[in-house]
Amino acid sequence: MTLPHLIGYSVLTLTVWKLVRIWASRKANALDVAGLEKEHWLKGWVSLAFSNMDSIVVDSFDRCLKLAEDYGGAVKFHALFGEEWLFVSDPRALHHILVKEQHIFEEIDDFILSNKVVFGDGLISTLGEQHRKQRKMLNPVFSISNMRELLPIIQIISHQLKSILMSNLTTHHPVELDVLPWLSRSSLDCICEGVLGYHSAALDTGNENEYTEALRMLGPSIGKTLLFRPTVPLVMRNFSLYWCKKIADWLTIDWLPTQPMRDLRELRRIVETMDSASRNIFQEKKAALATPMPSQSHDMSGGTRGKDIMSIMLSANASSVERDRLSDAELLGQMNVMIFAGLETTTAAVARALYMLAKHPHVQQQLRAEICDAVTAHQAVNAKDGCGSVKLPYDSLMNLPFLDAVVRETLRLYPPIPTLARRTTSATTVPLQSPVRSVSGEEINTIPVAKNQAVVISILAANHNKAVWGEDASEWKPERWLNSTQVGVKDGVRYTGVYSSMCVTPVILLHTSDCTSFRMTFLAGNRSCIGLKFAEMEIKDALATLVPDIDFALPSEPDENGHVKEIYWKMTGFHTPVVKVPAGDGETPQLPLSLRLVRE
Repeated sequence: MTLPHLIGYSVLTLTVWKLVRIWASRKANALDVAGLEKEHWLKGWVSLAFSNMDSIVVDSFDRCLKLAEDYGGAVKFHALFGEEWLFVSDPRALHHILVKEQHIFEEIDDFILSNKVVFGDGLISTLGEQHRKQRKMLNPVFSISNMRELLPIIQIISHQLKSILMSNLTTHHPVELDVLPWLSRSSLDCICEGVLGYHSAALDTGNENEYTEALRMLGPSIGKTLLFRPTVPLVMRNFSLYWCKKIADWLTIDWLPTQPMRDLRELRRIVETMDSASRNIFQEKKAALATPMPSQSHDMSGGTRGKDIMSIMLSANASSVERDRLSDAELLGQMNVMIFAGLETTTAAVARALYMLAKHPHVQQQLRAEICDAVTAHQAVNAKDGCGSVKLPYDSLMNLPFLDAVVRETLRLYPPIPTLARRTTSATTVPLQSPVRSVSGEEINTIPVAKNQAVVISILAANHNKAVWGEDASEWKPERWLNSTQVGVKDGVRYTGVYSSMCVTPVILLHTSDCTSFRMTFLAGNRSCIGLKFAEMEIKDALATLVPDIDFALPSEPDENGHVKEIYWKMTGFHTPVVKVPAGDGETPQLPLSLRLVRE
């Protein structure tokens, strides 16, 4: 037997041995909970785990809800190669996973290491003590007092957005306009100005630059390359940094002409562009911190002059004791993470809110009246531009009850990130609020899970839970939040107090002996969204600025082929609006709405 044959047989034997061990481990630790029938071993239900595996299931919004409705708050399904995953939406189970035993239910390797490749050592790329240290440094940065300082900067951008939209409306006759790219550009400007103190001018289409374009394309590019995510831990854990870069070079050379390879090359280009520009901005921020400017007031040209999140974070880090201080690599990682997380989720939230207001004109009119009344009450009406030109103070904006209800209800029904994944670091037991069926059909109130068990957290299914929210759980009813004592209360369990007075999405409150309140969408515990106050402020300001002067309606005019555009929201990681066939291609992100000036 030759040496190559010996090596080949050895590798084959080792592979078979490892597969047998995996199979035996799964058989011994099988989940004893009812669920979906096992499909072909190469197919699985990966789409439910990641929500955007187009090659398997293009859109899983309804499927996720159906899964929870048919089986209850805990369901077994099979992912790639037949691996058993646990799909969870039960309130007590979610509290257990996200709060009580969050140290056992950690982010999956695919997520952590892929984020590290793209963003560096930011919050969504770290675990354990490093993550806790970063949270400790960053939590005070997003204080309400800092948000008050940033609101005037956000308001300037919101009014620029309104001016651009209104420039297309010369009369009170409706005009159809795709608002999605403008919402994305506005959100990018808010993030760059508020977080980085960088004047991106994304709303100025004549001022394009490579960095801002890379930031806008990052989210869609990541979505197109999720196919490669499972391979990242394999490469990073088995090869040195040198060979990891070599493998990346080989995978992104031009001689691989397939679309996935082109998508991967594009993602690498975007990441390199983003990294280079972020490093330059970071160094400028450090230099500015070393030589403070005379004035820390807002620069009317767009700069935040020290009030941006990055400047506050650098200042706080510099004044911290050595053991609490973050490295430059960690600080740079926070920059990249905050831009990505804030851009995609906030764009989706504002887009969905405008769509729902267009779909429910009576709600839109009620919201418009509330905003204009608030403006009048503050004696800040500009007669030339109408009530919408006024910039409400922070406390007035954040405490408008119906605006708050619209935001809460929109993000309850349509959480920007519908599902997330975890994997256990040790064996444990997951308690349930409501019993489910075991494999044998018996009712069970707890589910034993083994070490390395994969879990899908379904925020979407939790927020549509009829047992908690009532039979109208899947209906958009902002008025349900106006009487907060009655929101989502049933049999001692309630999903209420959306974002504990300041969060972009629902909090689950469990009135039981061993459960306390926690945030749902944008999560709970030490992995909850750290920028939720900034996001809430940005969403509310966008609506408060646009709605008073612009009326939004669904498209109603037929195109040249006689087709009226019908908007459909695809759940592909984020909720993305598209136009259904035949008026559209069903793939291109767009949100065409009928806009007209509001009659005074």
